[in-house]
Formats: sequence, structure tokens, C-alpha cells
Amino acid sequence: MALFHFVYNLLWGDLVTIPLPGGSSLGLSLMVLILIPAGIFCTIITRFLPVRLFPEMIRVVMEKNVDEEKSNPVSGIEALIVSTATRVGMGNLVGVVAAVSAGGAGAVFWMWVTAIVGSSTAFVEATLAQMYKQKDPLYGGFRGGPAYYLHSLLHGKKRKSVIAILFAFSGLLCWCGISQVIGNSVATAFDNAFRVPPMVTAVILSTIAAVIILRKNTSVKVLDIVVPVMAGFYLFLTIFVIINNFRLIPGVFRRILTEAFGLRQAVAGGMGAVIMNGVKRGLFSNEAGSGSAPCAAAAGDVDHPVKSGLLQSLGVFIDTIVICSCTAFVMLLAPEDMLSGLSGMDLLQKAMQYHFGYAGEVFIAITLWLFSFSTFIGVMFYARSNVAYIFGDNWTSQTIYKVIGIINLFIGCLATYTFVWDLGDLGIGLMTVFNMIALIPMSGEAVAALRDYETNWMKK
Repeated sequence: MALFHFVYNLLWGDLVTIPLPGGSSLGLSLMVLILIPAGIFCTIITRFLPVRLFPEMIRVVMEKNVDEEKSNPVSGIEALIVSTATRVGMGNLVGVVAAVSAGGAGAVFWMWVTAIVGSSTAFVEATLAQMYKQKDPLYGGFRGGPAYYLHSLLHGKKRKSVIAILFAFSGLLCWCGISQVIGNSVATAFDNAFRVPPMVTAVILSTIAAVIILRKNTSVKVLDIVVPVMAGFYLFLTIFVIINNFRLIPGVFRRILTEAFGLRQAVAGGMGAVIMNGVKRGLFSNEAGSGSAPCAAAAGDVDHPVKSGLLQSLGVFIDTIVICSCTAFVMLLAPEDMLSGLSGMDLLQKAMQYHFGYAGEVFIAITLWLFSFSTFIGVMFYARSNVAYIFGDNWTSQTIYKVIGIINLFIGCLATYTFVWDLGDLGIGLMTVFNMIALIPMSGEAVAALRDYETNWMKK
């Protein structure tokens, strides 16, 4: 237990503290010290790809699959949908609420900045995942992720790499923790909105999950339907709120920009909270650099690795610039005095009630269920390649991990075990550290692939 707390604090505690004007300070954790410089590095070596090639990202999304007879069950777009399912999860609700609660409106600006930087990291790791993917003898198509390109970097043709195994194990640990968080969040939301007992939610949620993930290739088909519906539904609600309050929009942007640079917070000594809450929540939400999304990116059937990288880079934009901004605007377009003193989901529920009345609470419950459940299906998909790397190609290990995930989902509906949640945070922190061991040294390969794509493949 002492070792657990030591590693947890090493990853997430403030390693460096920088004094700021107004008596505040900026605490930097190891995760921030790793991910932000890595993002800046990837942005520079790709020559500001998120801005420069954004039109190409849209073109790749709209591109039709010319070979309808391919046997791979996962297309490039479907791989984007899977990764979007996990990115566009509770972080887009709970995470944004926490950022704005603790850091004010200015935290939204720093979430945007983090997303732009993180898009480049997402491109590099997804492109590498495509370059080092393998045939999947169990599910068909392809599999891969950081464990596989770590293996190539550190051990070549040897059977197993210790660092790659540690990455894969960290991922499995993280996703078990997330499963309990998902169960608890959905059960709480349904109890508040519909007075549904947690046990009923646990049974129904676990049964639906089992029907989906215990079947061979049902997960992607389900997400193919759920993700566009949930994102479209939430976007529709936000557009309604914005149109209904369009006269307030200039003031909201002014507030975001003013508070982003601490013009108001610096006086109160809270500038550090503004910056770090936006940065941290942005990193948590878009997952860029953690090595999660490459597990889906590797499965995508694309004719050039860079296309997968561009799709995953766009996924970060969708997650943070679009969906997270939706949550922020719902809150910021509600009267400040009405939300004063509130935090967490209470704040978001109050804002939704202001815009939609009692229906707002129902909307949040349904949205949280869709976001959370799609995250669960997505992380179970991620786990497939990691389980295979550790235990080999067999249905026994695949099924056992899925059952463990369902059990954690069930338990999470009934009780809150913060230790398990902390295990999830520990897992994603360790994943990030192990992923960076390969991502930075191998980034040149992704840049070379990008150069080839721009020269020989990109339509002028």
C-alpha cells in the first residue's frame, strides 16, 4: 500500500511549484511535465499538423471505402468511433464541470490549448500503432498499440518485452478501475433522475454489457450506432441553448479569455488553478499520449498509416473543442449567482434545469448513461490487444478479462471504492510513462510516414 501511494503521488502529485502573480502558484505533476512538452515536441516536428492539415482530416473522414470486400471487421472510421467512445465519456461531463468549478471559465481556454497540442501527440501514436499492427487471429482484421511498437523498439523479434508487458498490464488495471467509475456514475444519475434502485441498474447494465462484449465483434457495431447518436443528441441540446441565449455568447467568450490569463484571478491569487485545472482536465479527457486510443487506431483498415493518425488527431478535436465546449457553454450561459457555491454534477444539473426545467435532469441522466456505457464498451475493445500480448491468442484469457470488467461494472453500481478508482488513475499514469519511452524515439518514423503521405498520397 505504501508503494501504491508513493507511485500515485509521483505520477499525479505536484513535483514542481512555480510562484505566480497575486500570491498563487502553479503546481506541475509528472503527467503534465511529460505530456505538455511531448505535445509541443510533436506539434513542432509535424509542423503544426492540427491546424495545417485539418482540411485533410475532414477529407479522410468523408472518404469512401473503395474496397467493400475487405475482411477486416474494423474500418478507419470505425476505429475513430471506438476511440471517440472512450474519449467522449465522463470526462466531457464530470471533468469539464470539475475544471470550471475549480478554475473558473478561463479553464476552458486552457482545455482548448491542451487539445491542439494533444492532437499532434495523438497523430504520432496512432500512426505508429498502424505501422506496427499485426494480424488478429481471434477477431479477424488487425490489432496493435503501444505494447506492440514498444516490443519492436526494445526487443525486436524476441517473444516478449518487459516494458511492453508493463504497459499492457497498466492498461488492463486502468480499464478495470474505469469500469467501476462508470457503474457508479450511471447508477447515481438514474437514482437521482428516475429513482431507479442501484441494484436494478446494476443488473440491467451488466446484462446489456455482457450481451454486447461477450460476442465476437458486436462492440464496434454497437458503438457505430451509439456514438453518433449520443454526440449528435448532446450537440443538438447545446446548439439549442446557444441559440436561445445568443445575445450572451460574446460575453461568455470575453469571460473565458479574460479569466484564462488570470486578469481577474491573479488579483485573487487563483491564476494557477485556472491554468492547471484546464490543462489537467484536457489531458484526462482527450487521452492523447496515454496510449489508449492507439489500441483502436491499430485495428483500423486504412491504406496508409497516416490516415489513421489524422483520424485520431481529429478525435481529440471532437472530444475537447466540440463536446467539452458544449458542457462548458451550458454552464457558462446560466446565471453566475444561481450556480454560486455549487460544484461537480450538482452544478451541471442546476445549469441544465435552468435551460430545460426538470427535463434537464433527465437529459443529463440519459447523456451520462450513453457517454459512460460507450466508454465501457470502448475500453473493453482496447483491452483485447493488450490481453493478447500478455497471455497469447486464446479465448479463455479474453473472456476472463471481459467477465472481470462486467463484475467491476456491477460492483461500481452498488458502492464507491475510491481505492479502485485510484488504481484507474495509477494505470493511466503508468501507461503514459511507458508509452513515452517509445513514442519520442520513434516519432521520426511517424514524421517520415507523414512526409511520404503529403508527397505521394495527399490530394492537392
